[in-house]
Amino acid sequence: MSDVTRAKHGRPVHHWRRDVVELAALFTAVAVADAVANLIGHGPDGPALLVISAIALLATAAFHTWWSRRHGHAPPTSDTGARPPSSERQAGQASANPDPEPGDGALWRMRTTVKDEPGSLAALCTELAGHRVDILSLQTHPLGEGTVDEFLLRAPAGLAAAELTRAASRAGGTGTWVERADAHDLVDAPTRVLGLATRTALDAAELPLALRQLLGRCTIRSLPAAPVGGGRTVDGVPVEGVLEDTVMRLRAPEGGVITVERPYLPFTPTEFARARALVELDARLGPRIPRSQDVLTLPQGNAITVRRADTGDLEAAKAMHDRCSARTLSMRYHGPVGDADRYLNHLLSPRFGRTLAVQTASGRIVGLGHLLWDGDETEVALLVEDDWQRRGIGTELLGRLVSMAVEAGCESVYAVTQSSNTGMVAAMRGLGLPLDYQIEEGTLVITARLDATPVASGLPYDGERLGGRSGRE
Repeated sequence: MSDVTRAKHGRPVHHWRRDVVELAALFTAVAVADAVANLIGHGPDGPALLVISAIALLATAAFHTWWSRRHGHAPPTSDTGARPPSSERQAGQASANPDPEPGDGALWRMRTTVKDEPGSLAALCTELAGHRVDILSLQTHPLGEGTVDEFLLRAPAGLAAAELTRAASRAGGTGTWVERADAHDLVDAPTRVLGLATRTALDAAELPLALRQLLGRCTIRSLPAAPVGGGRTVDGVPVEGVLEDTVMRLRAPEGGVITVERPYLPFTPTEFARARALVELDARLGPRIPRSQDVLTLPQGNAITVRRADTGDLEAAKAMHDRCSARTLSMRYHGPVGDADRYLNHLLSPRFGRTLAVQTASGRIVGLGHLLWDGDETEVALLVEDDWQRRGIGTELLGRLVSMAVEAGCESVYAVTQSSNTGMVAAMRGLGLPLDYQIEEGTLVITARLDATPVASGLPYDGERLGGRSGRE
């Protein structure tokens, strides 16, 4: 690498070896000139040759100067007039501030509060641009004394979250919050809200998940107006809801309360209005679940139907309870057998999760599987009638519930059972997922981490029963 392309602190680096070489070249040139002068000068035509040589050198220098001036100001060859990028650059400058390639870097979501005055947003954008941060999208949330700006950023890969926070602070931002984003955040806000509204309209069980995706990391709890098993009733919430800094309370359509809590970041009035609009949409549409169903064939040859269930199946579920043994009910509900029916209305409500029912050809329910939203966690629970156990029904239900949890974006699911419930333990192991075991108050809690694809259904479809379809109505 030559000294022209090497730099330190923006200045060329000179080395003593170069000076020695230059001095040696100078002395050599003087010696050669002296020898030539002596050889020509002592000849008969020496003075004339020296004069002619000097005139030729002067003519050559003049011609070179004229040519350089004439062609040095020629117009650029590009029609746009833009200077083409140089293929050479100083090594020191390139390493200090490299140009990022398109699409490189990390995605970040950043939220900060700025003063509601002209120039505040411009100052923040200028500060981010100084770090070569590209602003992909911007949402504003007006407040009484300021504005919350929410950015989707693409920053150089080496830029840390702390540097983004400091940049926002230097530009006057307060209460800055930064977290990593992914490709799903590239969808603009109106499109994302419309997608969440569509999911909510198709399935009442989607409301808690839609709220979580709308508001980010938060804990959502649905509290019934009359708690199961008695106890203190839920305090009333006005129709318009309540917003209290990091907590919002919304009236549920069935009379209960939906509580959304985000301790690390206060909600804005804009977020509150969006959440309330989703809840109002859910209330206007009323109870609803997808009516698709799958007809499967058990290894013993029996045909069963797996479908979504809701509170309309309450009487059929109670009839199944009556046919179950006391041991089966106690392993499922971990309490007095007589109280089992009291939980069914809560479990079958789409407000608290999703329920799958297994139905025989005669229309009798012989199995129930529940996927329950428990704050920011997700529980799975199974109940199979005694005469239909050991036929693969529990495994089929569990696999489908876990697939639903993966589609909903859940990070894990847990099951509360007893160590003597070998069927449930075997079904959880059969998922092929990483499992954690923990004993809590005499019960076994098995948590499956959803970082691998859950096992598919082990039961074949019976397409002939559906008129040649693939098994889904």
